[in-house]
Amino acid sequence: MSANYSDLPPRYLRTPDASRFVGLSIRTLEKHRIYGTGPRYSKLGGRVVYRVDELQAWVESGARAHTSDTTAGVVPAAARQSPLIPPTSRGSRR
Repeated sequence: MSANYSDLPPRYLRTPDASRFVGLSIRTLEKHRIYGTGPRYSKLGGRVVYRVDELQAWVESGARAHTSDTTAGVVPAAARQSPLIPPTSRGSRR
């Protein structure tokens, strides 16, 4: 008897399993979530879950053919990418 999985819903991974799947630490994946630089996720109650195909698409977005491949996308670092509020000069008072 062959198993037919096409009628099953997509598989979801919680953060620890998702981090192992993409090869990053749990904390790095959490930082990506905070900064909006990581894979898409869903919240089910208080739990964060990732679809396997979203994780794969995120990893593939940074795939390169060689080191000088200019057509490849970039998976950014888990850091704030642009400041939300422009810096103000400290020490200037009215």
